[in-house]
Amino acid sequence: MRGQQRFPLQIRRYGNYEAAEALSRSQEMYWRIFTMTENKTVLAWLEEMKAMCQPDNVVWIDGSEEQLEALRAEAVATGEMIKLNQEKLPGCYYHRTAENDVARVEDRTFICTPTEEEAGPINNWMAPDEMYAKLKKLYTGSMKGRTMYVIPYSMGPIGSPFSKIGIELSDSIYVVLNMAIMTRIGQKVLDQLGNDENAEFIKCLHAKKDVNPDDRYIVQFPQDNTIWSINSAYGGNVLLGKKCFALRIASYLGKNQGWMAEHMLILGLENPQGEVKYICAAFPSACGKTNLAMLIPPEYLKNKGYKVWTVGDDISWLNIGPDGRLYAINPEAGFFGVAPGTSVKTNFNALESTKKNTIFTNVALNNADNTVWWEGLDKNPPVDATEWKGSKVNGPEYSAAGNNLAHPNSRFTAPAINCPCISSEFENPQGVPVEAIVFGGRRAKCAPLVYQSRDWQHGTFVGATMASETTAAAAGAVGVVRRDPMAMKPFVGYNMATYWGHWLEMGKKLGDKAPKIFHVNWFRKDDEGHFMWPGFGDNMRVLLWILNRCAGKVDAVESEIGYLPKPEDIDLTGLEDENVDIKGLLTIDKKVWLEDVANIEEYFAQFGDKLPKEMADELAKLKANLSK
Repeated sequence: MRGQQRFPLQIRRYGNYEAAEALSRSQEMYWRIFTMTENKTVLAWLEEMKAMCQPDNVVWIDGSEEQLEALRAEAVATGEMIKLNQEKLPGCYYHRTAENDVARVEDRTFICTPTEEEAGPINNWMAPDEMYAKLKKLYTGSMKGRTMYVIPYSMGPIGSPFSKIGIELSDSIYVVLNMAIMTRIGQKVLDQLGNDENAEFIKCLHAKKDVNPDDRYIVQFPQDNTIWSINSAYGGNVLLGKKCFALRIASYLGKNQGWMAEHMLILGLENPQGEVKYICAAFPSACGKTNLAMLIPPEYLKNKGYKVWTVGDDISWLNIGPDGRLYAINPEAGFFGVAPGTSVKTNFNALESTKKNTIFTNVALNNADNTVWWEGLDKNPPVDATEWKGSKVNGPEYSAAGNNLAHPNSRFTAPAINCPCISSEFENPQGVPVEAIVFGGRRAKCAPLVYQSRDWQHGTFVGATMASETTAAAAGAVGVVRRDPMAMKPFVGYNMATYWGHWLEMGKKLGDKAPKIFHVNWFRKDDEGHFMWPGFGDNMRVLLWILNRCAGKVDAVESEIGYLPKPEDIDLTGLEDENVDIKGLLTIDKKVWLEDVANIEEYFAQFGDKLPKEMADELAKLKANLSK
């Protein structure tokens, strides 16, 4: 076999027989696999990409555990990954990226629609022909001396009428192994695609090249169902099924096909009678999205029999079902979570999800027992530590000097099935029916704890104007309002104003079967700057009010901004902080709101005549209500 022929070379390259043997075994297995499909469109595209990138080898990923294990062994042999303590963290591995490659790069992310107007004012745009020409120069010969891995994957359960198929070509084992966690991969995906030359799939190309930030591009060509990423090896830029496909390309597909791709968690709330109702919710970063998705009810509600089930923590695809209601699927199969701040206290279920078959990226290593550590995990940084850039340090001393052992954006990639509260509907091909859609932001004074929109149109306006305020001087002036419509600002694959128009169209199609739309704010502060609401598990009390409103079980008070709860309808029984000022949490400061209206007017102005008239009407109505 070719692997055996190269064996002496592997010994020379890696310096020991064990590494060489592992690599040889994996290569022997690879070369048994020549192709896994007869689809002529797939094969023609693959040949075109091979001719450009010029890899030494091409390996089809069949999704088998045998092949994945061989890849893990190869990654360890080459130093790309470190195998962690298999007793404490079975099946877990560690990876370190380049220091200049640790996060999504929004300034290098492009939406290349045929016209700039189609991309809109908040996306980076370049003419497709110009971008293709620029990128082809970078990709030419980029995989010489490397292996191109062909990764067929499904976003959503294989065979679901709402799922979509992609194929990612990558020269990174790290990408293969992460995609195996985050998506459904392998032969069964290609079997689903079949041999129809017109079958739709998303063409994804990733090359690490030399990880040069000056030539780093993450580019979406929505009209071509194509994503190209080069000069990065960080997850968010190279796991092309995630934000690139599941939001940017999918939002464009949704507009054209009559569905929605949204940056939303999906949770099920089970009452003591065993009935489960589902909520989708969108929040900008640092607003408690993952915590809400995996919420643990407070003791009072838990003892009554309430439970929360996680369907998804990040992305929701929303389709109108045969009964005319809105259904949600989670297109992902895993969690790509931020490690720092995740602990037993803040998110027990997320932490439990990382205990096996997980890949950790850019966290710290505890050399004493070959496990991992990050800020917020506990208060005991390891003495014998390797910080995320690779230097061995004394953890307590290093931390005391103001350094981070783990990168602030360090990650875990964990299988969703590990989650203790994963929903039994997680793999349901039809998805789950959505009762309510919740928007939220971080506002100190402006937004009340919760309010309900008057209708779908008003709810779309509420989502379009959601915002957070900066919290640290390092990010600029404190309290600056940053608009993040539907939490989709970095992820919408076309003009944001057209996207709002699509929301309005979906509302018309849904009619009286549309989910109710709400806004929450866990971050209201009093005059002394203290948070007024305890948050975390107690957020369930607000969710219960939301579901009671959907079921028509409680009344509400009409206000200038929408429907507010009656204070007595939010159950505060068993609340640890007995001094919660629920009335204060529901007050509306007209002066503060009118200042916000002025900010919204300025924000909307950039969309010109693309802004839907309905959005302008809702803004005028809000202004008039507040001016009375």
